[in-house]
Amino acid sequence: MRYPVKGKLIIVEGVDGSGKSTQIHLLEKWLRYIGMPVFFTEWNSSETVKEITSKGKKKGLLTPITFSLLHATDFTDRYERHILPLLRAGYIVLADRYVYTAFARDVVRGCNPYWVRHLYDFAVKPDLAFYFKVPVDVAFERITKNRPKLKYYEAGMDLNLSNDPYESYRIFQGRIVEQYESMIKPEKFVVIDGTADIEQQQEMVRQKVLAMIPAKLKEAWV
Repeated sequence: MRYPVKGKLIIVEGVDGSGKSTQIHLLEKWLRYIGMPVFFTEWNSSETVKEITSKGKKKGLLTPITFSLLHATDFTDRYERHILPLLRAGYIVLADRYVYTAFARDVVRGCNPYWVRHLYDFAVKPDLAFYFKVPVDVAFERITKNRPKLKYYEAGMDLNLSNDPYESYRIFQGRIVEQYESMIKPEKFVVIDGTADIEQQQEMVRQKVLAMIPAKLKEAWV
């Protein structure tokens, strides 16, 4: 049974280096400034699951399915403890990555797309889903510019794409982009040009958010 929610769920998606995190943090600050009730959450941040995931990564023992299940467990914990209760309470919940991250990454790692989607079929649909679109080369340069070393799973080394972690990372991210692109229309993503000026991107984001927030919610909290 789906329970009604009073709040709004706004999420951002995109490959690492797309600028999505910068934009959602700017949005959070702005919403708080105008007096809206806001809660922020991000991917793979549940304290309950983080330690287990970290140990698995260090030992290099995570299979694609194990990886998928750990992230699903992390998401479920945050969803039941924070996301859904605060949506019911009338908050605007901002999520840096949502179920679509799993739909993209897990499928690239070889998991069955129908199986992955079934893992998350309890999750409410976001009211706004922003996808920050950038060329793979741009995202790659942003991430690797000041990073001396890429982590094993971050680079997709578990997929045997290349012996060079940077080349593996580039291929891995390119495949993730393909998955995101396939979701734009069916998932009704609002596409933001991640190469545009930060201020221009934020202006577009705010316009979409303002148009979505019901007058009653504004009146109740502002």
